[in-house]
Amino acid sequence: MSPDEYCQQKTAQSGSSFYYSFLFLPVERRRAITALYAFCREVDDTVDDCIDASVARSKLAWWRMEVAAMLTSNPTHPVMKALQPHMATYRLDGQHLQAIISGMEMDLDQTRYLDYPNLQRYCWHVAGVVGILSASIFGTTRPETLQYAEKLGLAFQLTNIIRDVGEDARKGRIYLPMDELKRFNVPAADLLNARHSENFENLMRFQVQRAQTAYDDAFALLPKEDHRAQRPGLMMAAIYRTLLDEIEADGFHVLTQRISLTPIRKLWLAWKTYIRG
Repeated sequence: MSPDEYCQQKTAQSGSSFYYSFLFLPVERRRAITALYAFCREVDDTVDDCIDASVARSKLAWWRMEVAAMLTSNPTHPVMKALQPHMATYRLDGQHLQAIISGMEMDLDQTRYLDYPNLQRYCWHVAGVVGILSASIFGTTRPETLQYAEKLGLAFQLTNIIRDVGEDARKGRIYLPMDELKRFNVPAADLLNARHSENFENLMRFQVQRAQTAYDDAFALLPKEDHRAQRPGLMMAAIYRTLLDEIEADGFHVLTQRISLTPIRKLWLAWKTYIRG
């Protein structure tokens, strides 16, 4: 199996909404973004699949060395081999890859976030820089496009947090800011024990509204000149915003289930966005 084939398999297996937006890219850009996404999956899985935090730290340290090797010599992992030729082509910053790893390390260090600014810092590491790297691969002519991409990454991560509240709580993690739980009178124990309430619905409605605002703020930053090149991100946004609508329509029952869209619906939303240009 070639490095590109490995990355393709890694992204396809994830069933992510991102996969469907990659299908419409030119071949070389598709290879680059697939390699980047495979890297994100690998380091994320390192934390999610590992029970022993010390083992996870060692694995993340190994990934740091792989990133360094990719930039200076010969990496050993197929994902790094696949990503290597695209670093110069699309002017990708290796420090952004290291920042993603730092975000994974944050997951090992803390399971709570006191307030939204602290959560934003985490989101920048695990999603904001991914947005910047992705936008660079899609193609940019204006610096504002990278600001758009960073904000869009935040919106994506806020959506993930909303969708995965129950799943994360079962792992002992709460990403919703603790001061906001207090404001809406939702004890952390309610999340950990999957207790749905009217207060919880109000809390989640607030979270959805903030995520939707983040999408609007991102779109306002995207220059017209780069709109066409950035269609993959817009496709992802169409899918994710529809997911938010579904979560709200379902009454925010995310503590006991993971609400998702069917693959055909994701493909349809991506196609509609692509056609609209």
